Amino acid sequence: MFTIEHEFDATVITLMDEGETPLLEDVTINSFAECVTLEQLDPRTDQVQKITLSPEQLRDLAAALDLPEGVYQMREAPRGQPPS
Repeated sequence: MFTIEHEFDATVITLMDEGETPLLEDVTINSFAECVTLEQLDPRTDQVQKITLSPEQLRDLAAALDLPEGVYQMREAPRGQPPS
């Protein structure tokens, strides 16, 4: 299950674990123009852990989810063509 909220300066997506118990803490994704942050409460320390990704890192992550093992470098495509 997830929610999407559009705020003034960000889109906020919250992912809620519905898998087998024990369930993991919610993950909150904040999408800003200049970066994307992922936040999750660490119940052992009771602190929120935060990861910040650049737009390029997010693009690479999205591509990596559908690729086999290996080393890849994304290149800008010529105008009118999809990136490779």
